[in-house]
Amino acid sequence: MPRNHDIKKVLVIGSGPIIIGQAAEFDYAGTQACRSLREEGVEVVLLNSNPATIMTDKDIADRVYIEPLTPAVLEGVIIKEMPDSLLPTLGGQAGLNLAMELEESGVLKKYGVKLIGTTALTIKKAEDRETFKETMEKIGEPIAASMVVEDIETGVNYAQEIGYPVVLRPAYTLGGSGGGIVNNRQELEVTLENGLRLSRVGQVLVERCISGWKEIEYEVMRDNIGNVITVCNMENIDPVGIHTGDSAVVAPSQTLGDKEYQMLRSSALRIITELGITGGCNVQYALNPESFEYCVIEVNPRVSRSSALASKATGYPIAKVAAKIALGYNLDEIKNSVTGSTYASFEPMLDYVVVKLPRLPFDKFIAAKRVLGTQMKATGEVMSICTNFEGALMKAIRSLEQNVDSLLSYDYSSYDIEELKEMLKKTDDRRMWIVAQALRKGISYSEIHDITMIDLWFIKKVDNIVKLENRLKEEKLDRELLLKAKCMEFTDKLISQLTSDDKIKCESDVKSLRTKYGIHAAYKMVDTCAGEFESQTPYYYSCYGSENEVIISENAKDKKKKVLVIGSGPIRIGQGVEFDFCSVHCTWSFAKEGYETIIINNNPETVSTDFDIADKLYFEPLTSEDVESVVRLEKPDAAVVQFGGQTAIKLTKDLLEMGVNILGTSPEDVNAAEDREKFDEILESCHIPRPEGRTVFTAEEAKAAAHALDYPVLVRPSYVLGGQGMQIAVNDNDIDEFIGIINRIAQEHPILVDKYIVGKEIEVDAVCDGTDILIPGIMEHIERSGVHSGDSISVYPAVSISDKVKSKIVDYTKKLATALNVLGMINIQFIAYKEDVYVIEVNPRSSRTVPYISKVTGIPVVEIAVKVICGKKLKDLGITDGLQEESDLTAIKMPVFSFEKIRGADISLGPEMKSTGECLGIAKNFNEALYKAFEGAGIKLPKYKNMIMTVKDSDKEEAVGIAKRFEALGYRIFATRGTADALESGGVKRVRRINKIEQESPNLLDLILGHEIDFVIDTPAQGAKRSHDGFIIRRNAVETGVSVLTSLDTASALAASMENRSDHIELVDIAKIKTRCTF
Repeated sequence: MPRNHDIKKVLVIGSGPIIIGQAAEFDYAGTQACRSLREEGVEVVLLNSNPATIMTDKDIADRVYIEPLTPAVLEGVIIKEMPDSLLPTLGGQAGLNLAMELEESGVLKKYGVKLIGTTALTIKKAEDRETFKETMEKIGEPIAASMVVEDIETGVNYAQEIGYPVVLRPAYTLGGSGGGIVNNRQELEVTLENGLRLSRVGQVLVERCISGWKEIEYEVMRDNIGNVITVCNMENIDPVGIHTGDSAVVAPSQTLGDKEYQMLRSSALRIITELGITGGCNVQYALNPESFEYCVIEVNPRVSRSSALASKATGYPIAKVAAKIALGYNLDEIKNSVTGSTYASFEPMLDYVVVKLPRLPFDKFIAAKRVLGTQMKATGEVMSICTNFEGALMKAIRSLEQNVDSLLSYDYSSYDIEELKEMLKKTDDRRMWIVAQALRKGISYSEIHDITMIDLWFIKKVDNIVKLENRLKEEKLDRELLLKAKCMEFTDKLISQLTSDDKIKCESDVKSLRTKYGIHAAYKMVDTCAGEFESQTPYYYSCYGSENEVIISENAKDKKKKVLVIGSGPIRIGQGVEFDFCSVHCTWSFAKEGYETIIINNNPETVSTDFDIADKLYFEPLTSEDVESVVRLEKPDAAVVQFGGQTAIKLTKDLLEMGVNILGTSPEDVNAAEDREKFDEILESCHIPRPEGRTVFTAEEAKAAAHALDYPVLVRPSYVLGGQGMQIAVNDNDIDEFIGIINRIAQEHPILVDKYIVGKEIEVDAVCDGTDILIPGIMEHIERSGVHSGDSISVYPAVSISDKVKSKIVDYTKKLATALNVLGMINIQFIAYKEDVYVIEVNPRSSRTVPYISKVTGIPVVEIAVKVICGKKLKDLGITDGLQEESDLTAIKMPVFSFEKIRGADISLGPEMKSTGECLGIAKNFNEALYKAFEGAGIKLPKYKNMIMTVKDSDKEEAVGIAKRFEALGYRIFATRGTADALESGGVKRVRRINKIEQESPNLLDLILGHEIDFVIDTPAQGAKRSHDGFIIRRNAVETGVSVLTSLDTASALAASMENRSDHIELVDIAKIKTRCTF
């Protein structure tokens, strides 16, 4: 069927800010689909509240609205743009829910907007738990015994009927939010209450628990005339019971027999046909390992997290094909862009193994519970490709960037057999390492399987790795053993640590031996067709003992200069999708400058690893050895590291040792910004003040420094991103505790101790060409210093600093960029205290604010930086030196948190970053922008007009003014005795006293669990020894869906947004913001 030419203007809904359960995979899919639609001449209108992603770039859609994802805003965009169609299947659960709300309220029908890619009935059949159950029963597909409940009593009665444990699955939620496995009535009542609150329709499925069965996924496609194909099937290494987003996943499945594979494939194709889905669909199954019995767990009638993995694993561009199908094309009419010769109706075939591992945030939340269940906790993921499972697993482990490179990285050697058996029962993030140690101790495959329900095949493969460890310890390192170790992807460093060979002292000795034996990484192509057809796409993975498939042009005419772009690795707190935005723009910009571009990255969720972003893509771990193998083959003229976050910066020294030229700021100058003594000398020569500080290596030195500086002090490791390990210490005990935490992060560099100054934090991104400087704008944080910049509300243009302070910031930025010989990007953070300005941090690289400042100012920062790196001067590009003219729009970047998913984590904000994503409020005035920012973050108030205030003593005076503002908005303020006394003596009238947690009921906890509180203001004391009551208040509030503010500055901003709320908001199309620099 040819393209439907009635579709001329399509509105695409994005997925909003990155949260746990909904990460960059939807931005990747959405970006690919928008580009696919525009290829067909369709006008694309995009609504997405996330400023960090490349999806909201003006290059991706014709109209771009970075606005809150609410029904009112979506209706406003429809009225303004009058699209003929709405594509809701690319925005994850957020997009699907929003489309359903507008369909059910009649808005789509009112404006003549047609859903494409799916129908409302299809969404309901898959997402509504009761309708889904009826649909599966109609076509004879088995599902676990279940009942949809809308109240707690019905849930309790049904659970008693089918017996515990049971699984709770709220309707229309993402990442298992509000669900879980419960073992008794008490657990059921708590979880069910939360699930009913989170479900858009107030429904929760209570289901027989089948944990322990195999979890299998099928990614299938269907077109408008009923052609169906399987793109990929995937198998979770962990059994049912752990969310697929937190599980190790392998593609294609490894333990299914042909009968099981075909049985589930046929089922998946029956389901997509019955649901009438056009485009992509993900079906999740539970398969009884003892029989052919299976159950359908879930169907996602949209692009899902697994779609991104399946797309990158096979090379089949699922989102692109889904967009073409939405326009009316059929599978046999759509060319496969990867092969260039086959069509989308051709099922991919894999002659390799893919392993995905989750990137979990426990390095940020040290006190959090590490147990994994049906509610997702991972912030991102890594993917690896190899010709064998063992090699793919080892590559994935070292891709995580968590200081692990093998199954020996966590030391469990001191545990005995009984202790290990107990530990195997815990489903946590280190279970694979415990399985390996159990094998080392001689625990049998069957015992490990009986405890973990991990398939015997996977246990045997882990044992293959363990056996090879032993061989390396016991045998001479000859060619056969070395090749075997490299085929299993043991690193040179690991081999040097394990081998008993006297000639091998270090990593370089192993490398020399490999060279002697001619053992080098070979690169194979990801071609979707297992080599049956010639493929055009240069998308590669490494393996050993095989032929190289990379084509290196030797023709002088074809030769361009090559630039190696180091990607930013897995998404984690502190290094998110912003750096992928920078990497993609950097790659496109170097291509415009005439370079051949090569990307190395390992993140399946991101745009940078799409098949058509760079001239060549190497899907590899970002370690020195893996990068060197690519360098050895490609011999790039240069590498660029300033756009890939700390991941890329850390590889600078290694790249230099490989003989690779680093483009942009020299590594010596980057080090000067991190080296305390060198940097202090630069500041002194430039006459720039900074908070007084010391460099230390031990806790004793740190305490001596703190005494000399006077508490409070800021303690932090050098060379980190996202404020990892950074804390405010108020006494010697804090120093001891914080140094212990810092030393858990493999600490090769010194620890910095600075005097903590309370002031206004200011941030700038700039581009320097060695002479002149471009500052797109000055950003001001609403929260005072002490809250990490990534967790602060950021305002552009700065609203509350004087011209004198602004001119100092511009002067200091230029002096520092010049003194550090910056070529390209620099990010500087300042503290403004009255009229004084102090420098607190300088990073000669891109930062997480680059996408935001680029979009709201219309200045393509990365593109300009690349031109400067390539030798152009700012004045030759028509750019004036210094701070650019302020925009007439105000843009406010609001952090978004996922605390609800991380049980046991303290949510109070400080110098270590905790947010997972961000949204944007953009408007012609500050108040409207602020209101939009809070709404985009999901804070929709007022509801009940009840709030709780409990503040530390030093905040009580300031809290009075804030309480009066909320009182004027009609709020009743519940407070414990100390805060209540302060508020009443300050003249606040609507104060209600409430007992502390340890006092008799009704107390603070009862109030929070009563579900009638809008928000909590709780400001904890600084230092390690914070009140345990405060922690319980904050955790319980978050887990019952109550917003918690731990800074009075944030509370003041919330009051301002509510005081100035308006029923009419003006929508801003950022694609119409004039690009200030045209080349």
